[in-house]
Amino acid sequence: MSYSRTTHSISVFPLLCLFLASLRVGSAGNFYQDFDITWGGNHAQVLDGGQGLSLSIDQASGSGILSKKEYLFGRFDMQLKLIPGNSAGLVTTFYLSSEGPTHDEVDFEFLGSVNGQPYIIHTNIYCQGIGGREQQFHLWFDPTKDFHTYSIVWNRQRIIFFVDNVPIRVFNNLQHLGVPFPTNQPMRVYSSLWNNEGWAAKGIRTDWSKAPYTAYYRNFNADLNPKGLWVNQGIDVKAHNRIRWVQKKFMVYNYCRDYVRYPKGHRPRECKRVRSQ
Repeated sequence: MSYSRTTHSISVFPLLCLFLASLRVGSAGNFYQDFDITWGGNHAQVLDGGQGLSLSIDQASGSGILSKKEYLFGRFDMQLKLIPGNSAGLVTTFYLSSEGPTHDEVDFEFLGSVNGQPYIIHTNIYCQGIGGREQQFHLWFDPTKDFHTYSIVWNRQRIIFFVDNVPIRVFNNLQHLGVPFPTNQPMRVYSSLWNNEGWAAKGIRTDWSKAPYTAYYRNFNADLNPKGLWVNQGIDVKAHNRIRWVQKKFMVYNYCRDYVRYPKGHRPRECKRVRSQ
């Protein structure tokens, strides 16, 4: 699959979602004030007076940051510009996570380009230390050419993943059916650049002769306003249709449809209930 234009223009994304985005009241982030560099030393560089960040990796080390604050629910936006060219084995991340063996986690992981193929966006959700809820997507644009906004809405009803305000995935709170959902463990925001050739590149070796590789971040925003629209943000008919379009055209893996991993009679409960999980 290669990057191509599509007749489904993103500019026609439902006006409601653009209206919601324009009304969001948030806390515009500053990488100096809001994050600590947790590993990689000078492989992580804060830019533009705190408005931007670069994370780099070479054979010696990758790099990562961690938010100083913990958050219990919110909308979290980050703009990323990913590593261009052959980036096999490199994983760029933006995610939320609590701590401990029964941690909760909500993941955006970007798996580098292998042999000219598009990036894969890997999403996953951990509840009480258990993951296995992966969905993977290609994109309708080249994420290495410019910055794009990746967002996580986490409220008591659901988790929604967005790309440039386009919803690509929703995970609903179905605790009443016995499906774990993160509701009581505060999470911090993480970003990192690391290497995993076996998982991310299916054994294809990273070309370290081109190192260092660098990904760029900017315009982090955490919307925590308890009266904000994210608090009860859901998926209306138009947004649901957009998710269906994304999943039909660009989804490359869905754990709910992995019948080898989950044979008949063993599918996760949420997969039986909601098509767009």
